[in-house]
Amino acid sequence: MWRKASAAALLALAVGYFYYGSPDLPEQILQHISLPNFQSTSPSQNSVEQVISAAWETLITLPTRQWSKVAVGVNACVDVVVSGVGLLQALAVDPGTGMDHEVLHSKEDLKEAFIHFMERGAAAERFFSDSEAFQRIARAAAEYPGNAALIGQKLATYPDLMVLLCGPVGPKLHEMLDEQIVVPPESLQQTDEYHLILEYKAGEQWGSTQAPQANRFIFSHDVSNGEMSSLETFVASLDEFEPDLVVLSGLHMMEGQGRELWEERLKEAVLAISDIRKDIPIHLELASMTDKDYMNSIMQEVMPIVSSIGLNEQELLFLSQAGQGPHADMATWKGIPDVGQVSDILLWILEQHGRSEPSSEADLTRIHFHTLAYHILATVDGYWGNQAAAVMAGARVASSQACGLQSVDVSKVELKAPLQFHSSHTEPREKLSLNPAEPVTVWRRGNVTFHMTTVLVCKQPLRTVGLGDAISAEGLVYSELKTQQPF
Repeated sequence: MWRKASAAALLALAVGYFYYGSPDLPEQILQHISLPNFQSTSPSQNSVEQVISAAWETLITLPTRQWSKVAVGVNACVDVVVSGVGLLQALAVDPGTGMDHEVLHSKEDLKEAFIHFMERGAAAERFFSDSEAFQRIARAAAEYPGNAALIGQKLATYPDLMVLLCGPVGPKLHEMLDEQIVVPPESLQQTDEYHLILEYKAGEQWGSTQAPQANRFIFSHDVSNGEMSSLETFVASLDEFEPDLVVLSGLHMMEGQGRELWEERLKEAVLAISDIRKDIPIHLELASMTDKDYMNSIMQEVMPIVSSIGLNEQELLFLSQAGQGPHADMATWKGIPDVGQVSDILLWILEQHGRSEPSSEADLTRIHFHTLAYHILATVDGYWGNQAAAVMAGARVASSQACGLQSVDVSKVELKAPLQFHSSHTEPREKLSLNPAEPVTVWRRGNVTFHMTTVLVCKQPLRTVGLGDAISAEGLVYSELKTQQPF
């Protein structure tokens, strides 16, 4: 009999537990302890952050009909989280100039790619091709001062949610998982897959490079996840588990395996996903990629057969560049992404690869977009409900988890999102504003409705790893299918 599992597994779409490396351990421990807030402020002195946080608590409500069984796969690993600059210094690597690499082959490649993204404050993930060199770097990371900690138990407030977790689960990860999380025996393997997470803080310097905001750079030599070896096992497990929602992640890992492998494996993945019952919605979580051909293949072959996707600003722009969509001529976002430009790309995705028209054969009806300062849920009318609460719930968990807390502390966060913006960047557009007391702005374009809310950005983030997963997971928990028509 399937046992009740905490929604922590849903939060970790790419299931990772972290060794967190930092000399400031006592301070971090204190940050994770929920203490009463004795600070009192009169209503007349409420800051905009207090107004937004209070509105979230009032307006975020669970949907009438909630998911009872969620199947999550297929990217599972143990994450080793360390200071990026500290690890590179431990490897005796000198600072220099940044350069992106699609695949890392050496310490120099690692250094250049890390600097490239650190100076932009951008998240990224790359495959490290040399197994022996990766193991040497991993050993150096393990020796770097750190604290082993389990992450992701904060969503255990959903005790009625049953979760199936399928992916390459080794002994260390299996030991760390909550005993209630269901792992098919076929998913167990003799060794763990490790991902190295190199974090940096806002304003942190290394040589001439300074990070404009906190973020992380991820790399691994992960063949099991890279080949999505658990996908068929995952799909085969669904018949017995009978989920009412499927969450997929890990497609980005195949990119580092080379074109010949990903072309063949992607075809097999599409066939496997197509075998999932048509009445079960599928959410696909995207991640950092560099190969436009690969991204375009995912856009053409995978997106039309899933119901929902989650992605950040880098992935959104790269997706548009790969498909020659709106604003594809931009090399990168300049500061906070323009709401109108984001809206243009989201609409284009749903019109070109989703079911924005009833005559379309595509299944995609929902996109959950997140960036540091704000989030947008774009949904095709008639399919999803409770989206105002869902988008706010995702923003709230980003605000609390980045600070390492269970709830939002308004003294530790700040508003960075624009309170006035436009519904589009180019076409006849509507001027919109965000009311802090009701912090969701709604607009429509054709058959697509947009829900936008601000994030209260953590001033001194303790954790950037897994935020995208947490945002998408929370948004899904609070979302509701309005109809049970087949996808």
